[in-house]
Amino acid sequence: MSEAVTVALLSALTRRGWTLGVAESLTGGALCAEFVSVPGASKVLLGGVVAYATPVKATVLDVGTELLAAHGPVHPQVARQMADGVRRVVSVDGLAADVGLSTTGIAGPDSPDGQPVGTVHIGIVTPEGSSTKALHLSGDRDAIRTHTVTAALAALLEMVSE
Repeated sequence: MSEAVTVALLSALTRRGWTLGVAESLTGGALCAEFVSVPGASKVLLGGVVAYATPVKATVLDVGTELLAAHGPVHPQVARQMADGVRRVVSVDGLAADVGLSTTGIAGPDSPDGQPVGTVHIGIVTPEGSSTKALHLSGDRDAIRTHTVTAALAALLEMVSE
């Protein structure tokens, strides 16, 4: 990963006075680990949730059960709802995190729902709006997970640096 991107992202969030919550599925905690590898991350990062199992996305992060039933866990709206839900989950003193960042996708080697391995969605929710980013990655499981972390950091940096 690029520590420079993570440092720049944490600096941008700090300048805005925004806190962060992270919800992960296929990255399994790697995205949070990237943040905490930088000294001072605790000024911004409130916490994270690894919602690896589909039902946890609904019960912990409030992803709509109808959405999950209709489209499965790898869908742009699932990513958006995960990003929004984690803001509440990591709230401190009744205040939700300002920013939510999420990853959901299929790292392989097989696809449980028929979507191609390497299908990934990143969700971002900030006080100024929300977005999703779809990725179609190739490579082995580790490469897909690693590239997802890098892409999530870059997508959030682009959104908060504007």
